[in-house]
Amino acid sequence: MDAAVKEAAVARFLHEYPQTERVVCDHPALLGCAGVDWSRIPGCPAGIPALLHGLLDEVVGPAALPVLENVLMNSVFHVSAVMPAVLPFLISLAAVADIAVRSGLVELLVVAAELSLPVDADDERQVLLFGKDSDHPEREWCRAAFAAHASDLRALLEEGALPDGLISVDDRECLLRAVEPQRCPS
Repeated sequence: MDAAVKEAAVARFLHEYPQTERVVCDHPALLGCAGVDWSRIPGCPAGIPALLHGLLDEVVGPAALPVLENVLMNSVFHVSAVMPAVLPFLISLAAVADIAVRSGLVELLVVAAELSLPVDADDERQVLLFGKDSDHPEREWCRAAFAAHASDLRALLEEGALPDGLISVDDRECLLRAVEPQRCPS
C-alpha cells in the first residue's frame, strides 16, 4: 500500500472520528508521542498520534486499529518505516488492562517481531519472500526499538500480566526472541 493510500485512509478515519484529532496524547501509554517528529518518517501520515490515542477509546479503538495496521505494514511480509517509531507506544498500549483492542495490539506486536527477524541471506526462499536485510532497514530499526523497550515487553509477558488466552505460547516465545535474539533457533 503506498503512502497516498495510507494518508487517505487516515484522513477518512479522522473525518469519521474528528474527536481523536483534538485530543492531547496525555495518557501514560502515549508519553512522548507528541514529541515524535512524525513528518520526518518516510510515508508517515500526519494523523498517527490521533490513531494511537483512538486505540484507547472503547468505541473508536476497533476502527483505529485496522487503519493503524495498514499504515504500519507495507505488505504482508514487510513493515513500514513507521513501525519502529510506533513500537514503544504499541508495547505501552498493550499493557493497558482495559483497552478494547488489546488482543489486536498483542497480535500486531507479534507480527512486528516476526517480520523484524534477520533474513538468512543464504536462504533463497527467505530472501525471495522477505527481501535482503540491506534493502529493508526498518527490520533493524524494529529490532533496536524492541531492544530499547525490552524491560517493558518482558513486563507485559510476565505470568499474569496478560489474561489467559490472550497470547499463545508460540507468540510469547516470538516476542521474547525480539528482545532476546539468542533465543532464535540456529
